[in-house]
Amino acid sequence: MAASSHRIMLGPLVAAIDQGTSSTRFLVFNSKTAELLSHHQVEIKQSFPKEGWVEEDPKEILQSVYECMERTCEKLTQLNIDISNIKAIGVTNQRETTLVWDKETGEPLYNAIVWLDLRTQSTVERLINKTPGRNKNHLKHKTGLPISTYFSAVKLRWLMDNVAEVHEAVVSHRAMFGTVDSWLIWCLTGGKSGGVHCTDVTNASRTMLFNIHTMDWDPELCKYFGIPMEILPRVRSSSEIYGLMKSGALSGIPISGCLGDQSAALVGQMCFQDGQAKNTYGTGCFLLRNTGAKGSVAIAGAVVRWLQDNLGIIGSSEELEKLAASVGTSYGCYFVPAFSGLYAPYWEPSARGIICGLTQFTNKNHVAFAALEAVCFQTREILDAMNQDSGIPLTQLQVDGGMTSNRLLMQLQADILCIPVVKPSMPETTALGAAMAAGAAEGVSVWSLSPEDLSEVTSEKFEPQINPEESEFRYARWKKAVQKSMNWETTEPVCNGNGSSTSNMCQ
Repeated sequence: MAASSHRIMLGPLVAAIDQGTSSTRFLVFNSKTAELLSHHQVEIKQSFPKEGWVEEDPKEILQSVYECMERTCEKLTQLNIDISNIKAIGVTNQRETTLVWDKETGEPLYNAIVWLDLRTQSTVERLINKTPGRNKNHLKHKTGLPISTYFSAVKLRWLMDNVAEVHEAVVSHRAMFGTVDSWLIWCLTGGKSGGVHCTDVTNASRTMLFNIHTMDWDPELCKYFGIPMEILPRVRSSSEIYGLMKSGALSGIPISGCLGDQSAALVGQMCFQDGQAKNTYGTGCFLLRNTGAKGSVAIAGAVVRWLQDNLGIIGSSEELEKLAASVGTSYGCYFVPAFSGLYAPYWEPSARGIICGLTQFTNKNHVAFAALEAVCFQTREILDAMNQDSGIPLTQLQVDGGMTSNRLLMQLQADILCIPVVKPSMPETTALGAAMAAGAAEGVSVWSLSPEDLSEVTSEKFEPQINPEESEFRYARWKKAVQKSMNWETTEPVCNGNGSSTSNMCQ
């Protein structure tokens, strides 16, 4: 009896698919309290076929979503929670990652090219060379973005130029392009049997084909990249019913929220007021502010994985915190993890990672500390740029993402920014944002976004503990290290000893 009354008290539930770079999750929230009731997570394999290339299997991504859904539903049933209470599903995803599939067979025509991938460097240079004055900001007035390997249009251009199956499908009008959100929504709403081909404004805004003023695909931008508009998904708002689930335990439930992961976290952190900002520490590190100004640091959690997998310095991310805490300083060592170039605010693809300021005294603990500091310095650089753009200095930073469980990192971030860092006790704000968008959609309306109805989020605050002069000195040294990481890679081929040319990315 108690179990059934407990079910009734829960009220409407809303779920979120959180498809990230390194894992997929499915999470279910109570729409009245924003409490996380259950979730399941599956790791995603990344493949690196060549140096600088990063791919994922679209079918594995889709399969992981189904697996997470089924497992979470099983967990809810064990908790005596009726899954028929799930009223809507939101989607949030790694942004820019690019897929092309055949709309007649439903088969992907190539692996997904991940946002971090660098293979398009020569494509980018070719595109920049045809702009007046070779200006990487040539399209910024329409897109808000520099021409960079990061964004989907150049990845799509590479696929059309280099993968015969993609080229043929485009020519024969069978190709569909999408970022991860589009691929998932199309498959979940029926795929080749009537699947809905759509994206939302936040994902579309990261393709370089979207005009941020008209809020739609731009014919001139598509022409510039040579991309036929018919292969693009329809751009929709981030909160509306796109279609219904067509299979599995949740068949018939509307998919009614869609946000790129960083925008979703902005919603989940309740940054609805002008000037509020949040930073997400995941595979990358992403700072968004409610003004439309955005910034992204390519490498955050990835630096931890590198220390673990490539150097074997640490066995786990928890160990990184222990090592760094044992010395409490980098002892003058600086680590610029520009593994795939520098993103915001430099947009410098020729940079590569460096560790400098080494002495005989430096040990792995100092390198671990320098790795954590690097994440914080990169955040400070973007925050400085945002403060300059908006003219409103930020008074505190709200944070989320996997790395926020590292307390030393959070304290370091407060020290380096000289402002408090606030971490919600429920760190799954990205998924929460997608669930809020889905639950608030017209026709679902089980989640109110009006300020008086938003549940109070409990949080922990990290106050700066070092003097600002010390902080400024360390930051100035960091900037010096960044300068030393630049202009490392050039694309002129260099002949090696046997007369054959090395790849088009060589020193």
